[in-house]
Amino acid sequence: MKLAVFATLAASASALSFVNNQKVDLGKAAQAGVVAAGLMAGVASPAFAGDVGAGEQVFNANCAACHAGGQNVIMPDKTLEKEALEQYLAGGRNEKAVITQVTNGKNAMPAFGGRLSDEDIANVATYVITTSESGWDE
Repeated sequence: MKLAVFATLAASASALSFVNNQKVDLGKAAQAGVVAAGLMAGVASPAFAGDVGAGEQVFNANCAACHAGGQNVIMPDKTLEKEALEQYLAGGRNEKAVITQVTNGKNAMPAFGGRLSDEDIANVATYVITTSESGWDE
């Protein structure tokens, strides 16, 4: 994050130093710096659509029977661990792919599209991706 802030400040300062006797709108320059910092921060830490805490609650109530601790009691190779999601999840390890899988189901996994709200599914997807990154508690 410090690197992103430094890079933004350096870019803003260098952009302002090359202005040749022109009026500079400092408000727009500051906004550009904030946008750049936000983009740089996004590279280091992706923004998620859902709420991790709410997703954990929905997961525990609806998914944990088969996926407790990020495992899979029906198909043991297809866990919710980072590597397994990257290998087996159609579309790769990302929220959109988890949302699709949870909404539509696949193989032995039932569809939850008619049972859970879109918000609940987005929250579960955020929880699954976030937890797969940090590691599941067994």
